[in-house]
Amino acid sequence: MNKKIIWMIVALMMTATGVMAQVVEDNDDDINEDDEIVVTDQSGNEEIIEFPEAMTYDLDSLLNLYMSQTYLGEADDCNMMDVNPTYTREEYIERLSRMPTVMEMAYNDVVQKFIDRYSGRLRHSISYMLGASNFYMPIFEEALEMYQLPLELKYLPIIESALNPKAVSRVGATGLWQFMIGTSKQYGLQVNSLVDERRDPVKSSYAAARYLKDLYKIFGDWNLVIAAYNCGPENINKAIRRANATTGKNQDGEAAPMNKDYWHIYPYLPRETRGYVPAFIAANYIMTYYSQHNICPMTTRLPAKSDTVMVKRNVHLEQVAEVLGLNIDLLRSLNPQYRRDVVPGATEPSALRLPLTESGRFIDLEDSVYNYRADELLTKRIEVEVKDDVPTYYHKSKRYARGKKGRATKRTKATRKRSTKATKKRATTKKRTAAPKKRKAKSKKRR
Repeated sequence: MNKKIIWMIVALMMTATGVMAQVVEDNDDDINEDDEIVVTDQSGNEEIIEFPEAMTYDLDSLLNLYMSQTYLGEADDCNMMDVNPTYTREEYIERLSRMPTVMEMAYNDVVQKFIDRYSGRLRHSISYMLGASNFYMPIFEEALEMYQLPLELKYLPIIESALNPKAVSRVGATGLWQFMIGTSKQYGLQVNSLVDERRDPVKSSYAAARYLKDLYKIFGDWNLVIAAYNCGPENINKAIRRANATTGKNQDGEAAPMNKDYWHIYPYLPRETRGYVPAFIAANYIMTYYSQHNICPMTTRLPAKSDTVMVKRNVHLEQVAEVLGLNIDLLRSLNPQYRRDVVPGATEPSALRLPLTESGRFIDLEDSVYNYRADELLTKRIEVEVKDDVPTYYHKSKRYARGKKGRATKRTKATRKRSTKATKKRATTKKRTAAPKKRKAKSKKRR
């Protein structure tokens, strides 16, 4: 194996705990029955598959986003009935085969279950995501094209985050592409108290494209790549080894080669990952054939084009909104990476995304923006004066007093002990000095 690939595997394994959308250990107590499907195999055995977390989001929670409330609405010209028609197995197979994709879009009963979920219970969520995709898909496509990756990967955020840039999973994965902190830092994304670039649509998309390309260098199979994206490359390698162990030997009595096929290692994968590739295929299907299922995209009023300006001083989004006459929630939607509405330009030049028509106005009014209510909105002080012109009063706490008393007591006892010893020593010396005089006096008397 190429040394470069070996080192890449080691690096990715070291961040196994920080892999995007890392799968939690299976725990039946934490899984809602509505968030899993049951598939029956040819032998009549039932298998439970867990839905990816983004497929469990309620539409109401998605519509709580200001972006969707204000810039997405029901299409006025939609004449379709809100009914999901039924099709034959052959029709689904034929549609999937006609999709212009590099990645394999295979059909089976598991894939059908996920298509049914998207076209049925989640049909209104798909309507929302179709509207939001007008803004996000060009960003995803540009990043994927930059690294020469299959463009159908642009639908990966559909199952990762439901196109919510502020989505946070139960294990802490964040953003459209659901990066964990460890992996995000490995791929150059900044995360601190003010900035979380995992939420930045542009930067996170380029980081995700680099990560996907690295995974492909390891596995060489796109189904395994997106499975590894979900549960980490180490879990995929474990599943491959376990599947190979059950394969046994070939007809010549030699060990069978490791079978790097997603559907072959499927039974050895974590529960959520077993549903990940089928969900991805279903997402590609429904985003392509939504009209065949009477789903109308929401109309979007997001700015068709946006632009970025670089700021070199700290600025609050409210300063920008008030001076330029923009809605602050629009700015938050365009700049979801700024966690507390502060663009930390003083730390390093930072990008502020604005509607295309407003970038020139910002440059013209830049000084006014920085000065507007700066004392109120940017309250973190750079320098403070120590007030030392008044007397300082000390308050001795009980703990301090007890400690001091204890130390003083020990010192007093030691002093007394030394004093007693000295007194005894002096007394003994006196006694010894006096004794010879007495004996001398007695001897004179005898004479």
